[in-house]
Amino acid sequence: MHRIMQTTDYFRKHSNCVVSLPTPFCTILSKFPPSLYAAGISKAQQEEIASTFLVTLSPLISQLLTFQPFVDVVLDSKLELPCELQLPQCLLLVVIMDELSSRPEDVQALWCTESQVSEATARVSLLKAIFSSFEQCSGELSLPVHLQGVKSKGQAEVAVTLYQHVCIHLCTFIASLHPSLFPELDTALLNAVLSANMITSLLAMDAWCFLARYGTAELCAHHVTIMAHLIKSCPGECYQLTNLSILLRRLFFFMAPRQQVEFIQKFPPKETENLLLWQYISFQALPAELRKQTALEVTRAGTAWCMKWLGSNRTLEELESLNTVLSALLAVCNSSGEALDLGQQTAIKEVGSQLSILLNVKLVIGQPYVQQTLSLLLPLLGFFIQTLDPQLVSQVITLQTSLLKLEPPDHVRLAFLDFLSSLGKLFIPQTIQDRILPSLSSVFASLLADRNWLLEQHSLEAFTQFAEGTTHEEIVPQCLSSEETKKKVVSFLEKTGFVDETTAARLERIKQEKGTFWEPFAKVTQEETKMSSLQPCVKRARHELPSEDEYRSTLQAATEALEAIELLLQKSPPPDWLLMEMETLQERIDKLKRQNCSGRKQLSSTFPQPLALHRNWPLSDAQALPLRRAVNLCTAQGSPPASQVSSHFHW
Repeated sequence: MHRIMQTTDYFRKHSNCVVSLPTPFCTILSKFPPSLYAAGISKAQQEEIASTFLVTLSPLISQLLTFQPFVDVVLDSKLELPCELQLPQCLLLVVIMDELSSRPEDVQALWCTESQVSEATARVSLLKAIFSSFEQCSGELSLPVHLQGVKSKGQAEVAVTLYQHVCIHLCTFIASLHPSLFPELDTALLNAVLSANMITSLLAMDAWCFLARYGTAELCAHHVTIMAHLIKSCPGECYQLTNLSILLRRLFFFMAPRQQVEFIQKFPPKETENLLLWQYISFQALPAELRKQTALEVTRAGTAWCMKWLGSNRTLEELESLNTVLSALLAVCNSSGEALDLGQQTAIKEVGSQLSILLNVKLVIGQPYVQQTLSLLLPLLGFFIQTLDPQLVSQVITLQTSLLKLEPPDHVRLAFLDFLSSLGKLFIPQTIQDRILPSLSSVFASLLADRNWLLEQHSLEAFTQFAEGTTHEEIVPQCLSSEETKKKVVSFLEKTGFVDETTAARLERIKQEKGTFWEPFAKVTQEETKMSSLQPCVKRARHELPSEDEYRSTLQAATEALEAIELLLQKSPPPDWLLMEMETLQERIDKLKRQNCSGRKQLSSTFPQPLALHRNWPLSDAQALPLRRAVNLCTAQGSPPASQVSSHFHW
């Protein structure tokens, strides 16, 4: 301790030397486990060095906590470290957090508030630095590395992962934080929740949930209300909305029943506009009677809206609202299905069946909103699989077979698996087995052979669930179309890995991946530092759908242009190339009509009210007259016939 005091006095007298102080700390920490770059020494030596260094590190840090130059260096906003020093920096910040837990308000404020040190240098808060440093430890988190656990009475010390280590110490620090610094805490947590890095966002959510449990019921209710308003203000689908919705769902479990009633009164589920929130809430968080009542209101509001939509023109502009309603109904089925009576279940099933009938391959492939609709309908239908019309089941499987040939997006294929796994509960009548079983085996075979690791994992889970429950055992071997697929299924059932990798090889691979991933992350981080931390990230502009007025004005401009050509033809003979250009234009119009009108004709021949994804094109002779008159005039005045046009013009 005497040496530590001498060292501290030296640094206070020579403050310029403190600038380089964190580097040797981090360098020493990087030379022994859990660092990926630890030196190759014996375990006994590693433990001796670690215990000796860490024993002296904490007292030294304790003496430097109030030393302004040390604070500025550690929390430098432009701090850039090589890969091998990123974990040590994170561990250093954790040590500082531990030391600050017992310090007075002014010392905590020194570390937890941002500051502009000079024109060229800014200091971030300790909380922001923790999340930023943690985000850089991707390799250590994925391995994962283990650290010394926290001792508890009557229990043996157990090693913990880096995630657990940081989370435990962060929550301990939050519990000791002075109330005057809560605004800084709220800002740091919210910014981390909105992070594009999933593991960082998850850490912030865990810390926020601890705060909700540690604080009062009113504080938790206040945070839930803030999340609700943030979600309702989101302009569209984005990862920030996903993160906020997960946090809302988790915080809702911590609300007291009285605050839950107040939330329901503030955002009543019987109002369709609030289904945007209720799609993210688990009804399991509510007491039994309140759960039943709320599920009933969501079901009534959702099915009424869907039936109204089915009886209307069904435009593309309304599909986003339809998807929100379907998502809310799916949330009811998943978390409160037992609270629904037979009438409510029948109403949801009827809505899902009618919507499913409207879908075809062209609509799903061509429209992202329709893809989302299908992704919601499939698990919704799976919930009622045992009471579905077998003809509808056959139609859905046929649709999946056709879509797989066109390589739909991953989220659509994941939705296929939700439906397929539920088919294990279904007995397929003998009369339609010849239609359903071959298609079903084909869909499973295609999904099991997918190279996407996420789809592969979900495919194995869905197939296992189907195979364990189905009475049609003859179809199971038909789904295993290749030896590779059979090996994957066997490995999954035996819980063995697909690829054998030694510990050393895995460590080397993770180090290489970390270096590869860190370079683009550093560039992004550098760009983000130019913006204020309180400013939201720039969001991608929403793709607004063209209105009917835009179609009319564009068509009017084309009509006027053709009428102008007609007037020119009346005044003088046309040039030789004009007829060819006019016929090309006619071909383009015909192509547009085929692309955008054939789907409407096909739908109108199948259903009484077509899904109006596109406005009607002018198809009558009177509406198409300007172009036809121009072509006729052009031909009458001596332009060469189309047969004389050189072949290279027709691409």
